[in-house]
Amino acid sequence: MLEENLRKISEEIKNGNNLGEEITLVGATKFVGIDRINEAISLGLAHIGENRAQEFRDKLPFYLPCVKHFIGTLQKNKLKYVVGKADIIDSVSSVALAEDIAAAAEKLGVKQRIMVEINAGGEESKSGATFPDAKRICDFALGNANIALCGVMGMLPESDDTSLLSDLSEKLREFYDLLKKDAAEVKHLSVGMSSDYKIAIKHGSNAIRLGTALFGARY
Repeated sequence: MLEENLRKISEEIKNGNNLGEEITLVGATKFVGIDRINEAISLGLAHIGENRAQEFRDKLPFYLPCVKHFIGTLQKNKLKYVVGKADIIDSVSSVALAEDIAAAAEKLGVKQRIMVEINAGGEESKSGATFPDAKRICDFALGNANIALCGVMGMLPESDDTSLLSDLSEKLREFYDLLKKDAAEVKHLSVGMSSDYKIAIKHGSNAIRLGTALFGARY
């Protein structure tokens, strides 16, 4: 099933997004065992995204070579498990967290790549910054020597309203395009999960985070 799912998704995204940009597939690996993750990597999955800091810590020694994203909520007391170990921390949702990551990176003597997380629909149940707060995070990151801003991770609301999801995806793309004018190293707009990725890539997303669609139900 995993091989077939990966083949199907790869076929769906092979032509890129609506702007012709290549789409990065990030396998969302919360509750997925390391053997299954490594099977996906051996089949061609190049990026994985972990949601929980301690789960990431426990799996870290065993991943086959891949780009490791941290895509979950990150608390200050868990930074030690992630900073300097994840290739990209995608879920930076406040200036305070960006400051803490920068301080931890400085102590380790590394430059940590990050993305700003935006809660596009303003859902209270989802993490992520508002658009104005996201701009403040970006301004801080672009002026700090210990972190490198490389993209935006957008959270869409759970909704069957395709018009709403399309509009929010386009709003995220507009934010990303403005950000790129100030920062050429910004390359990733990660919008779209298993339930909405087909909409997101029609409206500018160039990275998608798929768990159930790739690995199947995990609960």
